[in-house]
Amino acid sequence: MKILAFAASNSSQSINRQLVISAIELLKSEILPSADVELLDLNDYEMPIYSFDREIADGIPQQAQKFFDKIGGADALIISYAEHNGLYTAAFKNIFDWASRIEMRIFQNKPILAMSASIGPNGGANVMRTAIEAAPHFGSDIRASFSVGPFGEKFDAEAGRLKDPELWTTLRDALHTLVVEE
Repeated sequence: MKILAFAASNSSQSINRQLVISAIELLKSEILPSADVELLDLNDYEMPIYSFDREIADGIPQQAQKFFDKIGGADALIISYAEHNGLYTAAFKNIFDWASRIEMRIFQNKPILAMSASIGPNGGANVMRTAIEAAPHFGSDIRASFSVGPFGEKFDAEAGRLKDPELWTTLRDALHTLVVEE
């Protein structure tokens, strides 16, 4: 099974990236060792800010097509949404906007584990709600969701894993839901 994973953030210190890496390690060690997992970095998909005028003048950037194609080549996705002012990060939103010009259903009906982490106690609840509510419009098959907050209290950065065994079990169950056929 080919899984594409990324944090919807371009921060080199992203807690959402830490959560994605932890989820990948859990998936590979306990659930599906044979999984072929590719971890994307949104910094590899930087593009000019989307505008209709720019699209008409220059077309769709190659990075948007590459991002779209990566999704198309995967069997499932793990996405951890960073929350900036209650919404998606500007970096993710721009990539999303460009890719949606290729096809509005950019997630191409792939099964998705939607996650979020924040330094606050709500664990990115606002961005998670936005992602889940928008999912049907963009071809998302969200199989499970998982949020962590406050991240600094619940994640051991040195060990690269959640401290709370109950949260670890919840993440394991969410990953299992993602990769097991219905």
